[in-house]
Amino acid sequence: MASPPVTERRKFWGWGLEHEGLDQAEIEELGATFAGRFGLDGVRIQEPPKVEELDLRAPRISPPGSLESVFTADAYERAAHSYGKSFRDIVRAFRRDYPQPPDLVAFPRDEREVAEMLEWCTAEQVAAIPYGGGSSVAGGVEPDVGETYLGTVSIDLRELGQVLEVDPASRAARIQGGTLGPALEAQLKPHGFTLRHFPQAFEWSSLGGWIATRSGGHFATLHTHIDEFVEGLRVVTPRGILETRRLPASGAGPSPDRLYCGSEGTLGIITEAWMRLQGRPSFRAGASVEFASFTDAAEATRLIAQSGLHPSNCRLLDHDEALLSGSADGTHAILVLGFESADHELGPWLDRALEICREHNGEPAAEEPGADAAAAWRAAFLRGPHIRDAMPRLGLIHETFETAITWDRFADFHEGVLGAVREALERECGGGALSCRFTYVYPDGPAPYYSVYAPGRPGSELEQWDAIKQAASEAILALGGTITHHHSVGRDHAPWYRREVPELFQDALRGAKAELDPAGIMNPGVLLAAP
Repeated sequence: MASPPVTERRKFWGWGLEHEGLDQAEIEELGATFAGRFGLDGVRIQEPPKVEELDLRAPRISPPGSLESVFTADAYERAAHSYGKSFRDIVRAFRRDYPQPPDLVAFPRDEREVAEMLEWCTAEQVAAIPYGGGSSVAGGVEPDVGETYLGTVSIDLRELGQVLEVDPASRAARIQGGTLGPALEAQLKPHGFTLRHFPQAFEWSSLGGWIATRSGGHFATLHTHIDEFVEGLRVVTPRGILETRRLPASGAGPSPDRLYCGSEGTLGIITEAWMRLQGRPSFRAGASVEFASFTDAAEATRLIAQSGLHPSNCRLLDHDEALLSGSADGTHAILVLGFESADHELGPWLDRALEICREHNGEPAAEEPGADAAAAWRAAFLRGPHIRDAMPRLGLIHETFETAITWDRFADFHEGVLGAVREALERECGGGALSCRFTYVYPDGPAPYYSVYAPGRPGSELEQWDAIKQAASEAILALGGTITHHHSVGRDHAPWYRREVPELFQDALRGAKAELDPAGIMNPGVLLAAP
């Protein structure tokens, strides 16, 4: 079997490379800040796990001889492919709790090897877990498949990481599914194009993963999800290759592309996609607007979303989110506005958006020289995964949940969610902080994104968060929201997803899975219950 090359490695337990993240002084400062906020005597700092500390069960299966060179049972790789990057994942890693690592990890070098792997998994009753960048925060890559299977294999597509073809006339490119965000953009740049899809996990997430999870990206309005950029797909299924016709649009029945957008690895592995591209923006305009009232800010945001101005950035931070992200002092809600174009100046668009804000008591932030609330928020957004890694080290709870709701129901929805989660925070943690921002906005509603901060009890942090998450999810469903707007279903959201989606549709999805994956080996337990 393969021995992975010795290179600068990613953390097997958390975000980024092993040398990245908050340093000791920053972790101590973070701990002191939250200790002061929560009235704690202090916080403990735990050391991250080491691979040699883990007691991984022995592999239960052996790879097929014809593919042995692309499989590994290396302990680091098995640990790295056990979890995603959610708070639950990080806490379990710090507990050195790895009861269900994949038996093997595979690195196929081409589509033929992907097909051979799925054929072998089907014949041997081995569960196949597709793996792009491993940035799932919903249990989507975890090999927790029950006892029906003889083993599990995590199929990592990192070797399928190329832009294969660029069509400048149509502004489209054929890209392999394992291409990570930075490599994708670097290969498009010489052609003058960008996919312009920048989720928070951009650095360590792949095109195939974005499509399979219906990722939300750069644009806060209009083209918010990766779906909007898919022109055609090529998918390896246990039954064979499925390739859709490359078209700008079609009215020929239900779209096969849409079946795979959001399929989360349950119906096959996306190996290639034709994607619509953007011209690289050369014109930009932006501002940060302060509102004393979050209600006024939300109303202004609604009118901008319905104006047809289509800002690329239209992210509203409530008072606590502005404070906790370091974007402002917490006395105002902040609306971060941005426009961009590869074609024209944008002054009139920004002027009209600011006019709408002023009509609802919003004023452009009077920033000190060198200060930039939008830049501060963006920096905090990109640093977020490293902060999330640090919180469990301090014994603190920090996680997020997000949803979408129509404008007419937002006020009651927001009040209900805040009430349910604050009650859970008080019950489970003795208090905590809860903030909200709009990550995306549509003419018919916002996508509220909530952040939770709370003190943890030693050894009980995971159970505390599970209770808070339960309260939030039940409130979201009861009040008419969706269990997830852009963080996927995975295993964590599956119980609520199955209550949200009509049962008859689930029956139809089961029928499609039975046809494409007769043995049920593709990512069992995601979307549909494992057999």
